[in-house]
Amino acid sequence: MKIAVTYDNGNVFQHFGRTEFFKVYDVEDNKVVSSEIIGSNGTGHGALAGLLAGQSVDVLICGGIGGGAQEALAQAGVELCAGAQGDTDQAVEAYLKGELVSTGANCDHHHEEGHSCGHHEEGHSCGGHEEGHTCGNCGGGCGPALTGRNVGKTCRVHYRGTLNDGTQFDSSYDRGEPLEFVCGAGQMIQGFDAAVADMEIGQIIDVHLMPEEAYGMPDPTVVFTMEIAQVPGAEDLEEGQRVYLSNQYGQPFPVTVTAKDEKNITFDANHEMAGKELNFRIELVEVK
Repeated sequence: MKIAVTYDNGNVFQHFGRTEFFKVYDVEDNKVVSSEIIGSNGTGHGALAGLLAGQSVDVLICGGIGGGAQEALAQAGVELCAGAQGDTDQAVEAYLKGELVSTGANCDHHHEEGHSCGHHEEGHSCGGHEEGHTCGNCGGGCGPALTGRNVGKTCRVHYRGTLNDGTQFDSSYDRGEPLEFVCGAGQMIQGFDAAVADMEIGQIIDVHLMPEEAYGMPDPTVVFTMEIAQVPGAEDLEEGQRVYLSNQYGQPFPVTVTAKDEKNITFDANHEMAGKELNFRIELVEVK
C-alpha cells in the first residue's frame, strides 16, 4: 500500500490544490518500510489526483480540500483522509493505527470513535482527530513588522516547547527534523518569530512568551452551542475531545467539546494553547 501526504517542511500542508510536494510512504504489513518526497509536477485538482494515481497511491492524507478535489480523487481511486495537521510521519502512524480521522466521507472506517460525521444545515461537519501542535500561525496577532538580520530569510531551527509546569507540548528534536520558515512572514506565532529575528547560526536561546505573543487570549465569541441532532455523529463525542468541524466552504477547523447534555453540545474553536504562557528553547541551525 502507498500513502501520500501533502508535505511542507515535515508537516501536513493545508491546501491540497497548492501543494508543491507529497511525501509518499510504502507500507507493508501495516508498517512503513520506506518513504520519499516527490514534486507535485502540476497544478489543479485533476493534475494532482492524476499524479497520485500514476504513483499507485492508495490513500491521501491532507489538510483542507475542496469538493472538486475530493471528486477527482474518488474518480482516480484514491482514498481520502482530510483535516490532518502536524507532523506527516505521525499522521501516517495514526492512520495505520486507525486513529486518524477524516472530515471527508471516504475515510469513515478510520474514525476513532466509529461514528460517521456528515454535514448539517449550519454547514458544519464533524470528525474526531487529535490535533498536532503547530506554530504556523499568528496566534494573538502578527504585531508590528520585525527587524533583524534574519527577517525575510528562510530559517531552519530546532526547538522544544514547554508549559510553565514543565510539560512538553512540542519538539522538533523528537521529530528529528528542524522546522523551516521565513522569518517575519507571519508563518510563526509572534513571539517565536521575534526571538529568531536577530539570532546567530548555532545560537541557542530560551524565551518565555505571554499569551499575547503566542496564541492570544481565549475569545468567548468562538464558543458555540448546537443541538446534537444537527451534528451527525455528535452523539458519540465526549467532553474534552478535540475534533474538526467544517465551515460553509468545506474548510476544516479544530474545536474542543466543552459541554454536552442530552440535547445540546458546546464547541470551543479557540486554539488549545490560547491563554497559555509558553516557553521555547530555540536553536538556529541554518539561514538561507
